[in-house]
Amino acid sequence: MKHFMPVFICMLFAVPVTAQQQNDSIIMVGKKTITLSEVVLNNKLNIPAFIERIKNDTSFYKAFRNLRILQFSAINDIRINNSDGEAKASLYSKTKQLRSKNCRSMQILEEKVTGDFYTDERNYNYYTAQMYASLFFTKDSVCGEDNIVLGREFSTSGKSGMEKHKEQLKKLFFNPGKKINGIPFISNKTAIFDDDMGDKYDMNIDMDIHNNTNCYIFKQTVKPENKGDVVIDEMTTWFDDKTYEVLARNYSLSYDAGVYDFKVQMEVELTKFDKYLVPSLIRYTGNWKAIFKSRERGVFTATLFDFK
Repeated sequence: MKHFMPVFICMLFAVPVTAQQQNDSIIMVGKKTITLSEVVLNNKLNIPAFIERIKNDTSFYKAFRNLRILQFSAINDIRINNSDGEAKASLYSKTKQLRSKNCRSMQILEEKVTGDFYTDERNYNYYTAQMYASLFFTKDSVCGEDNIVLGREFSTSGKSGMEKHKEQLKKLFFNPGKKINGIPFISNKTAIFDDDMGDKYDMNIDMDIHNNTNCYIFKQTVKPENKGDVVIDEMTTWFDDKTYEVLARNYSLSYDAGVYDFKVQMEVELTKFDKYLVPSLIRYTGNWKAIFKSRERGVFTATLFDFK
């Protein structure tokens, strides 16, 4: 009995405080349940407006479009692994993108290749390499490009085969959270900000410093019971608390549709060069299998620097 009263008193005072904290830190936006840290609460962030900003963000895509109009150097490390995690084909290179008279071209400063990374015609043997090349390599001189993203939509119209797949994957890469048409079984499962998908996630907003910049950190993690119903398992994005530009993003994607399956993890770091937001580091680890294709396990790291 002498121990009962202190315990009872602790319970009496502890319960209301916890309940109040929960009421203050959890809000609903549509069907989405979002947990806010104390510092976010104190900042009085307009959460519905913030979610809309995230949903319609173009800064992440524009950072990659900016690569079309700038000079930069890159270290490229691409590996295709076997089932034991050992590289069966690889490319390590140093490249430099040049700009002249509204055209861009690429110099290969150094290159080391192993295995069957290239075909005899020096085409890419693997989809991972093809995707990387479409983002960061320039085979010939390319002219007349810009970095405008307003009104620019990813479209598969008139495309087929690998070109169509590239367009779909670019949309998933640059606009995670948007519906992607044309991918069997998963088109609706990528729209994680819509109410019918948003309630499958735990969502959190916090604040911290990232690369010397105050940031809002928005994290979405699929609830365990919904793991098989989504494509984006987890996504964490760092937003500049003044401009709301994306400064970094980590995400994990996976799905098993029977005829194909994939599991991908990506980390992207962005930085400022002059007035331009640009990617500075991209890490990718992917394991996927498509019908009539061999399983492909790819790992790459792109390090971009010396922007001009």
